[in-house]
Amino acid sequence: MIVRSIAEFRKVYLSLDKGDAFVGNLILRPGEEFKALDLINRGVIVYPSLLSQFLSRSKVFQAQVLSSFMLPNTFVAYRSKDIMRKLPDYPPDLPVVCKRDRKHLGLGLSKWSSLEHLQSLAAMEMLPFPFVVQPFLENARDIRVLIIEDYSEAYEKINPNSFRKNLAQGGTAIRISMPDCLQEFCHKIMLRGEFPYAIMDVLMDRNEKFYLSEISLTGGLTGSRLGQEEFVNRKKKMLDSFCLSLTDNITHTFSQPELQPAR
Repeated sequence: MIVRSIAEFRKVYLSLDKGDAFVGNLILRPGEEFKALDLINRGVIVYPSLLSQFLSRSKVFQAQVLSSFMLPNTFVAYRSKDIMRKLPDYPPDLPVVCKRDRKHLGLGLSKWSSLEHLQSLAAMEMLPFPFVVQPFLENARDIRVLIIEDYSEAYEKINPNSFRKNLAQGGTAIRISMPDCLQEFCHKIMLRGEFPYAIMDVLMDRNEKFYLSEISLTGGLTGSRLGQEEFVNRKKKMLDSFCLSLTDNITHTFSQPELQPAR
């Protein structure tokens, strides 16, 4: 059985078995997350992978799994004590950025003068945990990267009026070349997160070193050459091709000649 819609998934969920597949965006409502573990235990195939889908939706999960690709001292604060433990690692005059989980378009992004300032707010119980904390990288270039199949491109997001570079927050896009070192960096991230395709935000410092900011299976592509419509078309072709590969594999398996008993 190959399931392509979330409505159908909810109807047949209990009857899914090893070798069955869900292909597409597995939208799990609050309280349904346990179903992912159940699907894994039952041997149900999910594409794109469950790991990539959960990473795509949660900045907190990204900071846990992909922290080696991010700015040093990036961490997740689940409570005020987590911030206090990191105070020795942050210079008192270093600005920090806070990213609220599951917020997009720059709406969950805030900047603070220091980690101590952020801790003061946490002590007043004014912050919605959990969230991601990172050092603020001064004069960083914010590059959006799109990789799908054999296609890749990059463009820089610029906003002289705000540290938020999102195009939805007044930023503009400038197309740039995609150097091999950036492509290699992004492919390593995709391999770790099991992303078949991805939209990434990458920070580049003055020494041209790259750091992952965020990664997703979806996202705005206003400044891209490919465009959102063509990106969606390519994703559909990838999903259709994956379904076909499953069907071909099943056909091939059942068409094998039966083995004759030894005489």
